[in-house]
Amino acid sequence: MPLPERGGPLAGVRVLEITKVWAGPYAGKLLAFLGAEVIKVESKSNLDEMRAYGGVDIDSAPYFLSINQEVQSVQVNMKSEEGMALLRDMIAKSDIVIDNLRPGAMERLGLSYEDVKAIRPDIIQVSIKMYGTDGPLGYQTGYAPCFAALGGLSYLVGHEGETPRGMNIRYGDSTVGASAAFAAIAALHHRARTGEGQFIDVSAVETLSSMVGDSLFAHAMTNVAPQADGNAHPEMAPHGCYPCAGGEWLSIAVASEEEWQALCGVLGAEALVDDARFANLAARLTNRPDLDAALAGLTAARDTTELAEALRATGVPAFKSMSSLDLVSDDFLWASGAYRMVTDARGGTRPVIGPGWRMSPDEAAIERGAPLLGEHNDYVYRELLGLSSDQLDDLIARAIVD
Repeated sequence: MPLPERGGPLAGVRVLEITKVWAGPYAGKLLAFLGAEVIKVESKSNLDEMRAYGGVDIDSAPYFLSINQEVQSVQVNMKSEEGMALLRDMIAKSDIVIDNLRPGAMERLGLSYEDVKAIRPDIIQVSIKMYGTDGPLGYQTGYAPCFAALGGLSYLVGHEGETPRGMNIRYGDSTVGASAAFAAIAALHHRARTGEGQFIDVSAVETLSSMVGDSLFAHAMTNVAPQADGNAHPEMAPHGCYPCAGGEWLSIAVASEEEWQALCGVLGAEALVDDARFANLAARLTNRPDLDAALAGLTAARDTTELAEALRATGVPAFKSMSSLDLVSDDFLWASGAYRMVTDARGGTRPVIGPGWRMSPDEAAIERGAPLLGEHNDYVYRELLGLSSDQLDDLIARAIVD
């Protein structure tokens, strides 16, 4: 049976997701959060690795559960001609096809853009690769840490004089996935105006390079190569994270002399105002290590929340550096809908991270958790493709649907 209508601006748009791991599924999840019907193609013989990480079975892996909400699962053996014929039938009924398979894999399957365009002329195909699909490095593949390293972000993350720390393992994937979803929506707009589909060639490395910002061209403009500089800011001091009681941290950013004096007042450190090393912004920037050490000594025994509130009351931007545990227990985030409760086919209910937007009047419902493998076989094969129960049973028996 068709799933209930969920609403949302992309209601009526069908996305076929031939993806694995994180970047491609993240793009699909964002489109699902906007109301699109997203169908993930998978099989026991070609399983998404995320179904195998950390779970007691392929339907309980935490990574998979965290990234595939409101996505449907259909099994098809893509190593068989009959399975590929069924997949082409699914493409014919889809608006968008997303893949992040290894370079050349879609072409070897007979699913190049020209191939899928022959199936549906106005199709939008989104291909996510490390270096895109062409060029001298188009054959290479990699994971999120590769994207961040090759895109220039890892080199800039860390503290001055230390080895670069690199990026969180999934930052590259989610950033690239969001870029792919953004491009897909733009292509939908183009198709609505012109009737034309598009091929979207997403380069993960180029996407991550765009996150470097002005650092990419800083050397050409200043003749100084950007280096990792921790929390330092070129025009603010103090600007960083300072230790507080209980192992917590407080982020402080001072942008004016008034804020500097207010900070010293709250900390009971008026002597710092008269210290020649910190007399003005230029002096504080020059003596940043001494400044940070002096402030750390003053904040170390203070309660983070109380100190943050006291500083903000005087106009100093100061906020607790939130841990993951802080975030998931934050009343404001729960009240604002940052987290949603979803239920899976087994009846299990769990919180997930919802979209970072709110839409009115037509926001898509987010209520279903990640799918069981093949949970929506009946819907896809019988409702969308029009097969009978006997035909589906036969496909299952012969492992075409595996």
